[in-house]
Amino acid sequence: MDFSVFFTKSEWVNSPEMEFSASQLMRHTVFYDGDEEQLEHAKVAIIGVCDARGNSSRGGTTTSPDAFRKWFYPLYVHDEKVGIVDLGDIHPGEQLSDTYYALSQTCEALIKRNIIPLIIGGSQDLTYANYMAYEKLEQTINVVTIDARLDFGSQTEVHHRNYLNRIVLHKPNYLFNYSNIGHQRYLVDKDLLNLVGNMYFDAYRLGDMQGNMHRAEPVLRNADLVSFDMSSIRMSEAPGTSYAGPNGFYGEEAAQLCKYAGLSDKLTSFGIYELHPEEDLGGQAAHLAAQMAWCFIEGVSQRKGDYPTGDYREYTKFIVPMLQEGHELVFYKSPKSDRWWMDVPYPAGQEKRYERHHLVPCSLEEYQQATNEEMPDRWWKTYQKLV
Repeated sequence: MDFSVFFTKSEWVNSPEMEFSASQLMRHTVFYDGDEEQLEHAKVAIIGVCDARGNSSRGGTTTSPDAFRKWFYPLYVHDEKVGIVDLGDIHPGEQLSDTYYALSQTCEALIKRNIIPLIIGGSQDLTYANYMAYEKLEQTINVVTIDARLDFGSQTEVHHRNYLNRIVLHKPNYLFNYSNIGHQRYLVDKDLLNLVGNMYFDAYRLGDMQGNMHRAEPVLRNADLVSFDMSSIRMSEAPGTSYAGPNGFYGEEAAQLCKYAGLSDKLTSFGIYELHPEEDLGGQAAHLAAQMAWCFIEGVSQRKGDYPTGDYREYTKFIVPMLQEGHELVFYKSPKSDRWWMDVPYPAGQEKRYERHHLVPCSLEEYQQATNEEMPDRWWKTYQKLV
């Protein structure tokens, strides 16, 4: 489809006052004007969404994408393999649903062309529009959010605090797994945490991740869609966010999470949301968001292409007998990256629906856990969803 009708070119890009060297991102980005040939070599497409009506309590903002661009395009290129195209900005439609439609149609068209949408919002309910792009792809997907809260709410009208309801309850259902990284327990109702656990979804506490950021890598390696709420970063690092708080990820930790997401061969869309330039002291949060996007794109450029599919002969296979359980666990290790996967069996007749999910990214620690007769929690939750 011709999604150019949804976009206007950024006013910042047309500004004559900026000068860039040949090695800065500005000189390595194609600025889309509707010509299909401009997408031919693109791997990542930047989409600005100037609509935050889903976060009405903070007021809408139309300046987040350009605040991001101001800091992003002066960054230096170290790997030119990834083609970047900037599609411009989606401005608010008459209704919020119009913005959702424009974003979902654009993301669907890009994903079909193997181009990764990099969405700069806007409020985080835009994640729902991103999710809707997968409806016609006829595959179940995994969604990961990076957030201090779990955005399940009781109101019927979709907004940034309840959009996960729409994703989980959407019919037809094409969500296989949902995970959140970085929630802060005092910001989340314990009943909600119990509900997430009862659905065999995953919620990883901020305190469990900090100092152990490698634990997030298998979670992000298993994601198709990642949504990053800038409010999950502490206020001292990113003051210009929707609900800046005293605790959260440090800037380098946020960048590491983005790098892990970019490295995932499975991931096909990524979004950064809840950036509020009006409250951003010295543009610090926008500057960090730009560096996070840079790290994501660097991850994309360094993908190993080693997600096990079909022929596993190149992988080292480990079989671990679970004597108490009465069966075996099978692990695979990639010779390219030393990354690990677990093989979770699925019922006969479900092969087509679940073939993307029975090989679950895991860590060396989970393999070692299995050798000690301990069932990895990630294996068990996946098995429950398969059966």
